[in-house]
Order: sequence, then structure tokens, then C-alpha cells
Amino acid sequence: MPALVLLGAQWGDEGKGKATDLLGGSVDYVVRYQGGNNAGHTVVVGDQKYALHLLPSGILSPGCTPVIGNGVVVDPSVLLSELSGLNERGVDTSKLLLSGNAHIITPYNVTVDKVTERFLGKRKIGTTGRGIGPTYADKINRVGIRVQDLYDESILTQKVEAALDVKNQILTKLYNRRAIAVDQVVEELLGYADKLAPYVADTVLVLNQALEEDKVVLFEGGQGTLLDIDHGTYPFVTSSNPTAGGACTGAGVGPTKISRVIGILKAYTTRVGAGPFPTELFDEDGEALRRIGGERGVTTGRDRRCGWFDAVIARYATRVNGLTDFFLTKLDVLTGWEQIPVCVAYEIDGRRVEELPYSQTDFHHAKPVYEMLPGWSEDISKAKSFADLPKNAQSYVKALEEMSGAPISAIGVGPGRDETIEINSFL
Repeated sequence: MPALVLLGAQWGDEGKGKATDLLGGSVDYVVRYQGGNNAGHTVVVGDQKYALHLLPSGILSPGCTPVIGNGVVVDPSVLLSELSGLNERGVDTSKLLLSGNAHIITPYNVTVDKVTERFLGKRKIGTTGRGIGPTYADKINRVGIRVQDLYDESILTQKVEAALDVKNQILTKLYNRRAIAVDQVVEELLGYADKLAPYVADTVLVLNQALEEDKVVLFEGGQGTLLDIDHGTYPFVTSSNPTAGGACTGAGVGPTKISRVIGILKAYTTRVGAGPFPTELFDEDGEALRRIGGERGVTTGRDRRCGWFDAVIARYATRVNGLTDFFLTKLDVLTGWEQIPVCVAYEIDGRRVEELPYSQTDFHHAKPVYEMLPGWSEDISKAKSFADLPKNAQSYVKALEEMSGAPISAIGVGPGRDETIEINSFL
């Protein structure tokens, strides 16, 4: 049962799309198991760049079946638009499978998300405003709309009515917004039914049967470990579980079927949105990392906050996810620095702390304790093996591996599909 989980080991945007795409030619299924179109992957194939938001990266690999699992929240208009854009570029999207149990992001979820974030003012979370959080809230409150509901107009109408009974009270009385009409929402959602029908499937059954047949299944997380609703920097997190446990619930497979868990680490650290970030840089180095690394959100278009590598959160990710391997990305971005700081611990109220504090207050006040590592100036983008890297780059990778608690099995030395050094096979 060769099932692999691939996830972000920081705050997201680590380069999961590149890693998934690298494995795509060797796997039979690639599964998104949580999140929605608040996630984004950039995949470079030859001279073509693809920005994916909701679709699994495996959709770009011929022979691979991409799956949107039950743990994902789906905006039908975004999904159909993304499929149309890929079809226009000659990408075959016909093999996509969409779980009938995945929840739908409705127009009122998007409205609630935007007005709530504006209402919070300086206390805002930094959401993407795409309705993700309210959709997950509806799911937990048992007033959510699932893909399968699009095929029963009576049930769909009842569920929309139930959801809007409360939401219209909030919109009109708290936010001074106009009430949303039930029939208008139902009509819009029903309009997606026929277009989505070719993709809808019992994905839990399909994936478990695939594993029983020794097919290779890759579970692809969106966002990152530190954005997990349970294990991240709450409340500045996403509304789902990007950690490894989320793959089981979000795709419907048991934990005993997972064989490897691969964490994606950027050679430095970035974050989008509000929340604590101990190694964040506000100087020329931070701006250089942002510029050289092209650090702008694929989905949001927002500049990413940039900082040095944080070994404390890497160790935390290893523990929480049970990581067996790391894929280190964007090592090439660090070329040119004489010395590279690495955060090895935090100072909190005069105490040295080497593990992630569970207290939000402590983490908010954490100051990085740096160890300086020698840099390199040589171009590493053409390196094909670990031995091709400059000695100082090799030492940097080895130091990060030792600090993080799991072997680094692959290294990204450029944005292209072929600009990767594979040290140990993931399969």
C-alpha cells in the first residue's frame, strides 16, 4: 500500500506544487484532502508556468488521476474556471474525480467571510476572503451544502433555507447588509450540477480500492503545518487540518495505509497573513529574499512576509506529522549571502526555549536565537547531485537536516521541474 502524504512544514507556500509534480509521473493518484481555493501551487513545466488553486498538482501529469477529496471545500465557479483554463492550454482534465461529500462554498459563505473580516478591523485574521472559514463552520454546524446536494433540488433548497435563516439575521442586523434570497442561491448552485456531474464520484471507495491494488497514491496538503486549525499558530490559522492526520479524514483512508510522510521546507521561511513570525525580517535581507524568491502569493497576490530558516518550527512539524523525509526547496535563493542566520531556539522572557511553546502568548513574544552558517556565491541551479553543490551549501543542508529531525531527501535548486537534486527516492 504505497501511500504518501506530502505537506507543508512551515506556514505554507513552501513549494509543494513542485514536489508533487516531481512525483506525479510515478504515482497513480494525487489527492487534495483539505482546504479550498485559498491554497495555491505554482508548477513550472518546461517554459510553461501553471498557477493552481483548487486542483491537485497531479492534473499536469499524464496517466495520473487527480482527486479532490471529501475534506476539501469547493467553489464550483473557481473549479470550472480552472478546468477551462487548463483545457485551453491543452491539458487533459477529464480524469479528475470530485468527492460527492466535499462541501460547497456558497455565495453567502463568501459574503460572510468578507464582511466579517472587515468588521474585525485591526483584529482581522488575514483570511483570503474566499468563504473558506464560513464553509467549514457550516460543515461543523451541520448546515453545509455538499456536492451531492446539487442533484436533489428539494434537499438543496431546504439546506440553503436553513443556512440563510441565521445568516440573513446576521447580515441585516449586525452588518447592515441586504438579505440574500434563497431561490437566487439555489438557482446558481443548480446551474453547476450538470457541469460538475462528469467528475463526481465516491472517492473514498476509489482510493481504498486503488491502495488494495498496490497503486501509488499521493495525498497533497494545502497551506502548512503552522496553519493547521489544531496545531498551528491559532487563531491565525486556516480552517482545516493540513497536517498528516488530515489526509486520513479528508480522503477517507486509514492511518495504517500511509507509508511515508514528506514535509516540504523552504530554505528560509515565509508567511502570508497576520500572526506571529519570530524570524521575520524588516530590512534589506527580507526584501532581497522576497525579490529573489518571487515571494508573492499564488492565490492572494499578496507579498509574503520573509525571514530566516526556523529550525524550531521544523522540529515541531517533524513531531506533529511523523515526518519521514524533507524536501528542501529554494536553496538557490540563498546564493550570495556571506553568512546565513538560522534560528536554532527562541528567547522568551530571558529563557532559552528549543521547542515550540504551546502558549500563544509565549510564541508571540519569542525572539530568535541565531546560529550563523557560512554562505556561498556559486550558481547552484545546474547542480544534479549533492556533490555538485558548493561545500558551504552542502554544510547548510546538513545542518538543517540535523536540526530538523528528519532526512532531507530532495533539494530544489531552481523553479523548473528538472531543477531538483534527488538524494533518496520517495517511492
